[in-house]
Amino acid sequence: MTRGDALPRVDVQRDFDEFYAAAFPMLRSQLFAYLGDRAEAQDVVQEAFCRAFSKWKTISTYEDPMSWVRRVAWNVATSRFRRRRTALNFLHHQREEHAEGPSPDRMALVAALAKIPVQLRKAVVMHYIGELSVAEIAAQEDVAEGTVKSWLSRGRAALGEQLAERKGGRSNG
Repeated sequence: MTRGDALPRVDVQRDFDEFYAAAFPMLRSQLFAYLGDRAEAQDVVQEAFCRAFSKWKTISTYEDPMSWVRRVAWNVATSRFRRRRTALNFLHHQREEHAEGPSPDRMALVAALAKIPVQLRKAVVMHYIGELSVAEIAAQEDVAEGTVKSWLSRGRAALGEQLAERKGGRSNG
């Protein structure tokens, strides 16, 4: 009966709550670096966790539930990024910068990341901010580890060029 289901449901809820508390901050940081918008990143990660919660009994049995949530979050982010690219560019130029929030170095990094190709940006963010190994990224993106290593090498080079240009005073910021 439904009364008999109450205790397991509480355990499932507690399990999800602990998972959410442990995983949310890191995933939000990754998506902020990718999207360049803290509120959008939080919305994307919340959406991924909402989807996970609705299927938690199944997802919690996976060897790595975080991998599933991370994949969903990145897919949601990519979809939103594509749909909202024009609007975000307009808002970026209209937005007033405030002293609160991310440090100037973090903002410079996010701005530089925004200028490198999407796949390279994604690999760099997942590896250096998300702390995923080359093997984990390769598995998530369904590519060879050598491909990920190439993305990381090219991404570091492109990011270095962007940061050097910014430091040299040639940025539009």
